[in-house]
Amino acid sequence: MNNLRPALLIATLLLAGCAGSGSQPDGASQSTWWNPVSWSWSGLNPVNWFGSSLQITEQGVGSVNGSTPLQQKAIEDGLKGQYTLRNGMRMVDGSVVSFWQALDDSKQVQMELSGRTAVNRIEVTDKNVATDSGVKVGTRFSDLFSKAFESCKKGTGADRESVECRAPNSQHISYVFTGDWHGPEGLMPADDTLKNWSVSKIIWHSQNAE
Repeated sequence: MNNLRPALLIATLLLAGCAGSGSQPDGASQSTWWNPVSWSWSGLNPVNWFGSSLQITEQGVGSVNGSTPLQQKAIEDGLKGQYTLRNGMRMVDGSVVSFWQALDDSKQVQMELSGRTAVNRIEVTDKNVATDSGVKVGTRFSDLFSKAFESCKKGTGADRESVECRAPNSQHISYVFTGDWHGPEGLMPADDTLKNWSVSKIIWHSQNAE
């Protein structure tokens, strides 16, 4: 048994070295937009070799919450190193807001985290990340609500064609539903239409969801 532990450590280091020797994606530059190789000692833990599911709760996503600095290392640790991160900025209501996007191995955005100095909003589109009640991207409106009244509102901005609903018994989680509808712009679809819509995004807010 005493000889087994050193052997396992050596094998782990060899595997980690192979994983870290990959090349950058074609056309990638050494800017803040790309971080193709992410190293952390947590990767040496055999428990993490097979991955561990992140979960959306009232407290945050994984261990990322409202006190998490909007910094790469803090976010990587909070998301258990499961994504590659890239950084950007945008204007929101006249103020500059920084955000980090979490990308999977195919470079698809699965999560966006934004705020000013700390994380205050996380938008999750990863189908493999669910709430602690089991809701995930693809869950139908009819599985959660019988009507939109008092729980839902018309989406805004990039989600203006969608409907955002506060999660039942939650102060920090809301669901964005999308589906087929050809009614007047700006109006809320009828409940009979919404029942066939499904979750396209789960949003966690550090402040109470409206």
